[in-house]
Amino acid sequence: MAYSQAECVIKNIIREIGQECAHYGETVSETLVAFMVKAVVLDPSNGFNMDRNLTKPDVQKLVKLCVDRLLDKKNPSLNTIKMQVYFDMNYTNRGEFLDEHHRVLESRLSIVSREITDNRARSREELESLYRKIVSYILLRSGLGSPTDIKVVREATAALQSVFPQSELGTFLSLSKKDKERQLKELTMIVTGIRLFNKDCGKGGEGIDDLPAILNEAIPATTQHIDIQLQTSQEQAYRYTAILEKASENPLKMKDLEPFMIKEALFNLRQYEVFLNIILSDIITCAQEVEMMIKQLAAQMEQLKMTVQAKTAVPTSQVYPVFIALSGLWSSFQDETVLLSVLSNLTTHLGPFLGSHEELFSEQIIQNYLEEVEIKTDVFRIKESMGTRVNVGDFKKVDWLFPETTANFDKLPIQYRGFCGYTLAVTDGLLLPGNPTIGILKHKDRYYTFNSKEAAYAFADNPNKYIEMIGEKAKKSAELIQLLELHQQFETVIPYSQANLRQKLTHSVQTNLSHMRRENSTQVYLLKSTGTQTKKENGSRVPRPQIYIAGLRGNCAASRHAVKVNLTRAVDET
Repeated sequence: MAYSQAECVIKNIIREIGQECAHYGETVSETLVAFMVKAVVLDPSNGFNMDRNLTKPDVQKLVKLCVDRLLDKKNPSLNTIKMQVYFDMNYTNRGEFLDEHHRVLESRLSIVSREITDNRARSREELESLYRKIVSYILLRSGLGSPTDIKVVREATAALQSVFPQSELGTFLSLSKKDKERQLKELTMIVTGIRLFNKDCGKGGEGIDDLPAILNEAIPATTQHIDIQLQTSQEQAYRYTAILEKASENPLKMKDLEPFMIKEALFNLRQYEVFLNIILSDIITCAQEVEMMIKQLAAQMEQLKMTVQAKTAVPTSQVYPVFIALSGLWSSFQDETVLLSVLSNLTTHLGPFLGSHEELFSEQIIQNYLEEVEIKTDVFRIKESMGTRVNVGDFKKVDWLFPETTANFDKLPIQYRGFCGYTLAVTDGLLLPGNPTIGILKHKDRYYTFNSKEAAYAFADNPNKYIEMIGEKAKKSAELIQLLELHQQFETVIPYSQANLRQKLTHSVQTNLSHMRRENSTQVYLLKSTGTQTKKENGSRVPRPQIYIAGLRGNCAASRHAVKVNLTRAVDET
């Protein structure tokens, strides 16, 4: 099967699954469908052969299995996959988010900027109109008040006139386009700094929100909300872990638990916990940035007051740099406000991906299984194993790392998000936190932690065996690929030669193209007509007559008429 044909099959499969789900009233995104295809194909129990192309019966079977799973609303596994897809499509790291945010702002301002830089004002009315546009541009770029609020406009105009009177428009119009754009940005920063200083002195600040105060109130409130969500999900995860740990000692009990999907529910809770911790880490960074900026803002204001004091005139070389610095600080406050809002919104939208397991596993059933079972927190489990560590002398050609002998020990990229690899491999999905002080195993440039000394010895005896066992578990529970960060392990499972479908099945869900993109519902469209492709593109260039309107320049009263021009030379002239 050629690459283009394989790609066509993939699109057909995704489209058909989307249509089938829509028939049952369920709207699904293409990304979710692709993730589900990945989950179904990887599961060995479904019998798909990775080494051959998909046949027509394979496609029909794949579509049916995917649709069945996408319509199973009581399955925690589906909710986890939906959560992973949603998070991937809506989260990006701090640096990339701010870069994208600034790019969008520049894009929105480009039209207003162009109206100013391309302006050819001559008359008094045109110059006044241009000046008003510059004021509007400054307000839009600074974000300090609405350009439709007359009080805000008056204040901004007064600030602009103090540094750029209307009489200087002639000089401005003579500048090149780039110089105009540069001056507009500089004027925005200076006017913004003036307005912020005036607000601090109690002489203005119309339409300017007190962002430092807003952030000082919003950050702790958001952090507290996430902490509560984390605590609630962790307590539930600890209970499920205790039940699974007890049941793992008795195969019959594990069989009894299967209908309740407690393992899948545990994966769901742990994934939710991972995402909340990522968001919380960003908010903590946000809080640190805000704390530092508040100090810088106070210092800049104090410097300005010392410079200006009661003077009637101050050299621009002394105050302009401080105004510009103030503007930059305020822009950073605005960035943090937008970022906090996005993170808070993301947290809210993760919540609905929990809860389906409660319908299967009621509180009464949970209490029955928790009888004579000790519920342990992750912290308690780690404390239990403190003081025990592997004896390096018991191993040959095995690298063990310890806090006192390893630089940046606490920053090592631990596999399986820090869960014990051995326990995960030998039990049915039991996720227990590893304790790094026992010793971190370095195997093929990857790092592994364990919840006990015995687990560490067993895993170190044959790491490849247990790594493979975990891979097999991930094939049956595809949500583990994202939860445990197993993307690299699956890059070699399915060859890239199988075009896009195989790439979708092996790549990490997070891609550069997915940043800042919302989920879109599956689109249904007709197939394009196929045509023969040749290695060498060759053909004749046909004439392309152009029609121009004559008489647009010069005398406005002159008659205008269309002129058809064919610039292609005749064959006998070549």
